[in-house]
Amino acid sequence: MTISSSSPASGTSATVSWLDRVKQAWSNDPQDKEQLITWLRDAQQRDLLSMDSLAMIEGALQVTDMHVREIMVPRAQMVCLELHDSVESMIKTIVESGHSRFPVIGENRDDVQGIFLAKDLLSHYDATKNRLRLFHMRDAMRPAVFIPESKRLNVLLRDFRTSRNHIAIVVDEYSGVSGLVTIEDVIEQIVGEIDDEYDVDDKVFIRPIHNGRYLIRALTPIEEFNEYFKTNFSDEEFDTIGGVVMQAFGHLPKRGELMELNGFYFEVARANGRRIHLLRVKPR
Repeated sequence: MTISSSSPASGTSATVSWLDRVKQAWSNDPQDKEQLITWLRDAQQRDLLSMDSLAMIEGALQVTDMHVREIMVPRAQMVCLELHDSVESMIKTIVESGHSRFPVIGENRDDVQGIFLAKDLLSHYDATKNRLRLFHMRDAMRPAVFIPESKRLNVLLRDFRTSRNHIAIVVDEYSGVSGLVTIEDVIEQIVGEIDDEYDVDDKVFIRPIHNGRYLIRALTPIEEFNEYFKTNFSDEEFDTIGGVVMQAFGHLPKRGELMELNGFYFEVARANGRRIHLLRVKPR
């Protein structure tokens, strides 16, 4: 007696597919990024990972799906130096902004000539006369790096590391400047906010900086803000000054956005995709 073992191809395919699903169900290994994140969060719940470690791993996974356009400082909010700025004007811009690197522009913001590092001023300082020696911006600035808006953050971070460059000018599909991005912007997507010399201590909500300006945590209670500045912002709808400012913007603002409110200029010094962290404030 002959037994036929032939079966339709579709039946074989269905059997293989069913077996794959059974294997996957019994396997502990994640099959895609979503399962991996679920597995990692479960590990954190069982105290196998700290919350900080989990956040960094998730951030590292996230940057592979993010593009430069999502984190860049928009063109309108770029703090630039002009190619023919006087030394006095340049120093004023550097001090007021608190930045360390600046695009140098010619006729307009599409005409980026190079990058100037604030620390390079030191080599032109004449200690004997307590002043800066005359210098030419074209000789002092460094070449600018241009990247497309669509560049992935993980690729950009690798480029930053290999080139030892810390800032790039972002251009759109028509080669117009659409913003800038720094290595700190990318790293903060992985490790969270990075403290610098302009940060306010966790226990200090308001700190004077210079030129009548203040650095203020967005979580500053409205009552404390009012008491410090002798103002009368209402605390009926919001508890913090960051909530008041965000409502006034009408959207979640990005770093560098500026607005006037009740006799004060509020500039967003630090923010991410979820909330405002830090404000620069100056009475009008």
